Parts: sequence; C-alpha cells; structure tokens
Amino acid sequence: MTFFPQPPSRTELRRLVAPCGLYCGGCLAFTGGAIRNHARALRDLLGPSFAGYAKRMEVMNPALAAYPEFSQLLEFLSQGSCKGCREGGCLLGNCGVRSCSMKREVDFCGLCPDFPCENPGLPEGLVERWRKNGEILRDKGAAEYLDLVRVRPRYP
Repeated sequence: MTFFPQPPSRTELRRLVAPCGLYCGGCLAFTGGAIRNHARALRDLLGPSFAGYAKRMEVMNPALAAYPEFSQLLEFLSQGSCKGCREGGCLLGNCGVRSCSMKREVDFCGLCPDFPCENPGLPEGLVERWRKNGEILRDKGAAEYLDLVRVRPRYP
C-alpha cells in the first residue's frame, strides 16, 4: 500500500528527497517538514498561558517543572527554515552531491549510471547510508522510495 493516493510529482519528490537520498521531509530543519509542523501545532495547542499552568501543577506532576526547557526546545523545533539542498544549499558543509547531480542531470545519485561512485563528497558517517539509499532508489524508483522513507525514523 502506498502513502500517496496517486504517485507524487517529480517536483514533490525533488522537494522532499535530496539528491543523496536523505529524506528532507523528516528533517528537523526542513521548512515544510513533519517535525516543524507538529512542533508548531503542539506549541499552538498549548498556547502562551500553558507555562503558568505548568508552574502551578508541577507540585502534582514534577515533570511539569521541566516545561520551560521543553518550551524552549519546542520553539526551536517549530522554526525549521531549510528548504533543502536543491533550493538553498546543503547543511552538511562540503557535500558535493548536489553539484554532481546537477552536472550529470540526475535527480538522485541512485539513478546515475555511475552509481555508486568512489567519492560522493559526503561526510564519512553518511557514505554507507547514501549507498543504501541509492540502491533502494535504483531498485524501487523514487516514488516507492519516498513511501518507504516517510514511515521510518529520520534519525536512526
């Protein structure tokens, strides 16, 4: 069963999945991502007066004593401002994947005829993940790949 009632457009696929295969839509920094959207919804549901309620009720539930720190984290999570590497630039610094995919005119590394290349230009800790993501993209296609990554944790 697929996540989408109809296959996502190429534009939507490219907006949500980086050329390296990372799922931007699940990133805490992504402008239109689930983390940002849920954090905003929770912040708005609690409202500005919840801090006073938490303070009054912390005697009955000590966990509420941590609300000021939680509120600060929630505010941070609700501020995602990255539009993805295709629109702004990679948050990983020296990543060479974006420029390579543009030069080779491929949407995703896994769809490149030379995948996997010897030097993807990624931080060492992401190379194995890049390779696995690329293999899935190559074998299943971008739409099915998006269905898979939407339901798995972004931060394994």
